[in-house]
Amino acid sequence: MNDPNQGAGAEWWRHAVIYQVYPRSFADADGDGVGDLPGITARLPYLRDLGVDAVWISPFYRSPQKDHGYDVSDYCDIDPLFGTLEDADTLVATAHELGLKIIADLVPNHSSDQHVWFQAALAAEPGSPERARYLFRDGRGPQGQEPPNNWQSVFGGAAWTRVAEHPDGRDDDPQWYLHLFDSTQPDFDWRNPEVGDMFVDVLRFWLDRGVDGFRVDVAHGLLKEESLRDQVVAEGEQPDSAAPINEERSMVERTLRDEPMWDQPEVHDVYRRWHDVLAEYDGDRMLVAEAWTQTPESMAQFVRDDEMSQAFNFSWLLAPWSAEAFEGVITGTFTALADVQASPTWVLSNHDVVRHVTRYGGGAKGLARARAATLAMLALPGSSYVYQGEELGLEQVDVAPEHRQDPSYLRTGEVGRDGCRVPMPWSGEKPPFGFGPGEGQPWIPQPEGWADVTVDAQRVDPDSTLAFYQRALAARRALSSATGEVEMLDLGRDVLAFRRGPVTVVLNCGSTPVSRPQGEVVASSGPVSDLLPGDTAVWVRS
Repeated sequence: MNDPNQGAGAEWWRHAVIYQVYPRSFADADGDGVGDLPGITARLPYLRDLGVDAVWISPFYRSPQKDHGYDVSDYCDIDPLFGTLEDADTLVATAHELGLKIIADLVPNHSSDQHVWFQAALAAEPGSPERARYLFRDGRGPQGQEPPNNWQSVFGGAAWTRVAEHPDGRDDDPQWYLHLFDSTQPDFDWRNPEVGDMFVDVLRFWLDRGVDGFRVDVAHGLLKEESLRDQVVAEGEQPDSAAPINEERSMVERTLRDEPMWDQPEVHDVYRRWHDVLAEYDGDRMLVAEAWTQTPESMAQFVRDDEMSQAFNFSWLLAPWSAEAFEGVITGTFTALADVQASPTWVLSNHDVVRHVTRYGGGAKGLARARAATLAMLALPGSSYVYQGEELGLEQVDVAPEHRQDPSYLRTGEVGRDGCRVPMPWSGEKPPFGFGPGEGQPWIPQPEGWADVTVDAQRVDPDSTLAFYQRALAARRALSSATGEVEMLDLGRDVLAFRRGPVTVVLNCGSTPVSRPQGEVVASSGPVSDLLPGDTAVWVRS
């Protein structure tokens, strides 16, 4: 198994380590308890010293913040909560001076209901050009009292809201609008050319300001089956349009289901057009898809050579703690990408899932496993994505109900994603742990017991998770020029092992120590000797 695009001369993104910043929770410069762009800019030297290559920033556009920025009201402006366009320009320029790339988060499936287009649509008549930019349809049943189809929202409940029930709608309006997410996030109709033209203008606006690429939110969702027919479900089951935000089983193992709302073939025409736009700019600009597809083969279609640069590979994130499962992820990923000659991506955590220290059992065991999985992942060719705070070994926080803000929690009562979005601890003995000036808790309260996991506390501890990440990323940079196939090795049922060039990587997922290969230890996730303890990984150069 080999990444054919690795090595000298390849585009920067093919072998980068990309660090995700959730701007609300990274660093607060003005003391209002919410992170902002000047806060990110001030901490860019930290990211350079950590050893990453690029910074992906979750949405910072003007927004009512009903879904914390994933409900965009103006794609070409900065929300005042985060700063100004001048602050964005300073951030990009500073990053480039430090040798870092900037990837902006783009949200093309839906806008905010406060977007000027949707406000015009609510004010217009059914059948108008204004409504044709979104998916408005008449209801079913007597007087149109029932939704146009049986689709369900990712955030729970019906995926349709009647215009008359919207705060800005008319009481006598017979139509409904589609929202695969929150009711304040109406879906665009991507069959309308005005929508595609608008987003090309958005791409150019940010490319002209120097961003190096875009992470595309819900990349598989832009086009829906044109008929908007009912979803076919098995007898006794309920309709389900939910993306697997917290699903803990491999995408390969998912039962194929009828999904007229996702992954339509016409979506690839959109990305071919975007590919051509980015090709007009220098510097190897890139696109990475957040696309929850049902098979590795359908995922690979997003990264054909005339479409997107990369697609997130969630298979490892969804896999259990198992050497067999991890090997299946690796071999399955390379097999799926072989025909399109694309390089893989690897990710263990992000702003939508439970942090992997907690997924792997929490406490000392969870942390040991998280470090071991990270070291194994970083040895693989392709790009690795790191979520803010994982380099500190942060666990999922049990946020008190009164502090939860995730719209999925507000709609369904399920815990939601707030626990992985708690603001970063930088320094000090008590909240806000240097997150910003002042003494008050930030927008989601931090645990009182975080003093030992702050950046400053870990900087002086050579055994800290932060020090481990710095060593691992430095070792990866030295390994990135390695070429040749990834060769899987059989060292036992509980052991993931593979060779890449001169380096052998071993991850012991069991509880019994195993012999490690002889040679120079390049990096390890914990103490090793001639034996490799359980829940530990090592790189050995022969």
